[in-house]
Amino acid sequence: MSSDIGDWYRGIPQLTRYWFTGSVALPLLGRIGLVTPVHMIMHFQLVFYKFHLWRPITALFYYPITPQTGFHYLMNLYFLYSYSTQLETELYQGRPAEYLFALVFMWLCSVVMACVAEVALLMDLMVMAVLYLWCANNKDTIVRFWFGTQFKAMYLPWVLFLFNLIIRGGGMDQLMGIIIGHIYFFLMFKYPQDFGGRQLIHTPQIFYKWFPSTRGGVHGFGQRPFGGTQQRGADDQAHRWAGSGHRLGGN
Repeated sequence: MSSDIGDWYRGIPQLTRYWFTGSVALPLLGRIGLVTPVHMIMHFQLVFYKFHLWRPITALFYYPITPQTGFHYLMNLYFLYSYSTQLETELYQGRPAEYLFALVFMWLCSVVMACVAEVALLMDLMVMAVLYLWCANNKDTIVRFWFGTQFKAMYLPWVLFLFNLIIRGGGMDQLMGIIIGHIYFFLMFKYPQDFGGRQLIHTPQIFYKWFPSTRGGVHGFGQRPFGGTQQRGADDQAHRWAGSGHRLGGN
């Protein structure tokens, strides 16, 4: 059994594995009391006036594990693993530098929004941004949701947002994640290819030095790197992903 788990873990794409590992390790360390949660979260004044520069990073990986948040945390892990893996192995196949830049760009946008809206944790924002990016590049793929309902992937982020808004009275973190994912998607894909504009953001060359490409080619907007309409049975559980996120000063 341990060998099977090890094989599964080693099979996770590199960048997704780093993100997934941090998102498991840091919350567990916080759960058993080896790290102090209050030192892990975003706080505008502490970051920019006290130079707590680690907080934007730890706020990405840390999430409190409690009876009230445990299920939401597990669903975040599921979405992180599923959609980040698919992006890294399909849309960005052989181009890890470009996927790293996508993650860094969306993380920086998350930090800015967290400072403006006083959001303490970045996991919800980043997971939704990655999910939105996958859905935008696979917009005609059919996904299944609550009670067996089926719809195109392009609607999934909005369904999750509305579900959080109605059931849990939250959803603002998911909405910010949608905005972040759309900003990257628009600047990188939609504006240059649909509107004929120049590409406004580019992957820095140093990223290619860190993570050299292993294959050529660029996928255009609206062109999935895999063919056919697919049934995403795993998304049957997506209907239960709910949570209002964590704001500064909240419980």
